Amino acid sequence: MPLLTSDVPLCEAHDLVMLDLDGVVYVGADAVPGASEALETCVSHGARIAYLTNNAARPAGEVARHLRDLGMPVHDDGEVVTSAQAVARMIAADLPSGSRVLVVGGPGLREPLEAAGLVCVDSADDDPAAVVQGFHREIGWRHLAEAAYAVAAGLPYYASNLDLSIPTPRGTAPGNGTLVRAVVAATGREPRVAGKPERPLFDETLRRTGARHPLMVGDRVDTDIDGATRAGIPALAVLTGVSDLAELAALAPDRRPGFVSTDLRGLVEQHLAVVVDGDTSRCGDATAERRTGTVVLTSGDPAATTSVRAVLGLAWSAVDAGHDAPDVRLGG
Repeated sequence: MPLLTSDVPLCEAHDLVMLDLDGVVYVGADAVPGASEALETCVSHGARIAYLTNNAARPAGEVARHLRDLGMPVHDDGEVVTSAQAVARMIAADLPSGSRVLVVGGPGLREPLEAAGLVCVDSADDDPAAVVQGFHREIGWRHLAEAAYAVAAGLPYYASNLDLSIPTPRGTAPGNGTLVRAVVAATGREPRVAGKPERPLFDETLRRTGARHPLMVGDRVDTDIDGATRAGIPALAVLTGVSDLAELAALAPDRRPGFVSTDLRGLVEQHLAVVVDGDTSRCGDATAERRTGTVVLTSGDPAATTSVRAVLGLAWSAVDAGHDAPDVRLGG
């Protein structure tokens, strides 16, 4: 798939902007530079925003307060949609109200389960009807063992998400998927999953907002971009989190995002066409050139959306012509 174009800012072309959080809006406790300004501009253009997170550690209200503290526009806690809320809806649809659920996770998972009429328990000996696993920093061997006992006994098994890693200020750390893999390895059983790239989190958001022309914004190909593609939702990939430009350049056509930018400023900009002519490309005032397996930006601001598009568009053109994925450079 080639890069899509937009002759108006993206936030004007879609009735809902769905934002991943970790690596897009913030990293750890700190805002991504420029994120609040970009989102305030989106709102001033009339855009509706929903904040989606695969991280089930915190309740939606706590996430909303954190976002407000960082200066992000959040007018209602319902604008935050968590994988825990999505998995709670899944379980409540499968089990009678009042059913006991063995929970491996923290308040962010327990609160939506209880709100859905389910009873949270901590042990396989507490007669649970199902098991659900979500990320929390305090999860240890005992919690994983209780889950394994219940899953091995044949109980329905759910997970909020399968992200193998999470970005932190100190670097990449194990995510919920890494912990789920421990239970899977011990039992041989896979969970049903609510978070990206699976549909339930997207469906929960669209059900809540009624949006008809949403845009997904994310930093991870394997969750945000793949999930949006499967759901038929166009995606903007930003380079402030896990997936970098080199990963994007090597993607097969069916996994490519329609839009790409350095950060959330890409929401409030036009996305101009990339013109490829042999080993060169142009997007606005940016140009790129392919040289012996490397695509290099030759003119333009390295942080500008036009520059990222020129480099990526030329890289994809080379891959589609049968060449190996080139190295990509926005500087030098």
